[in-house]
Formats: sequence, C-alpha cells, structure tokens
Amino acid sequence: MAKITYVEHGGKEHVVDVASGLTVMEGARDNNIPGIEADCGGACACSTCHVYVDPAWVEKVPAKDDMEEDMLDFAFEPDPVTSRLTCQIKVTDELDGLRVKMPAKQI
Repeated sequence: MAKITYVEHGGKEHVVDVASGLTVMEGARDNNIPGIEADCGGACACSTCHVYVDPAWVEKVPAKDDMEEDMLDFAFEPDPVTSRLTCQIKVTDELDGLRVKMPAKQI
C-alpha cells in the first residue's frame, strides 16, 4: 500500500491509499479523483491520464517505455522530464508518498 497525493491543477490535494499492484491511474479512478479521465482504461492508447510527477519523485518511478513516450506526444503541454501516464506507473511500497499534479486539461 502506498499513500499517493494527487494535486488538481488548481491546487486541491487528494491523498489516498492505493494498493500495491494497481496503477496510479487505477488509484485515481477508484477514488474519484478529478482530472484523470483514463478514457482507454489503462491500455496506454490515449493520453488522458497524463500527470506531472513531482520533481523529487522523477528518479524514483520506473522509467518510461517507448509506447508511453509516443503517447505523451498527444498529451496537453507535456514536460520531457516530469510528464507521465499514470496507467504506466505500477504502485509499489517504494512509491509511498508519491505526488503527481494534473495538467490544466486532458486531451
């Protein structure tokens, strides 16, 4: 289990416990966190679960694969360092304390 903080674009924070093995996207969906649409359901076939990973966590989350990199090209205002698709980040105990911020909108 990991405590993850989802920060809406306007600054409102949602701190939730997410079970290990789920994705950060599933944690948002299961807890009704606004700002992560996840239109494709986690298949890495859209970019509607795009977030900016807090800079302190960028090196702690698993690296992006090529498919995620390609999908991020379709995200709203992607950042080459901090942008991630939450469907591609598996929750582990090591991610306890992770902070992610939603963009102004999802495409």
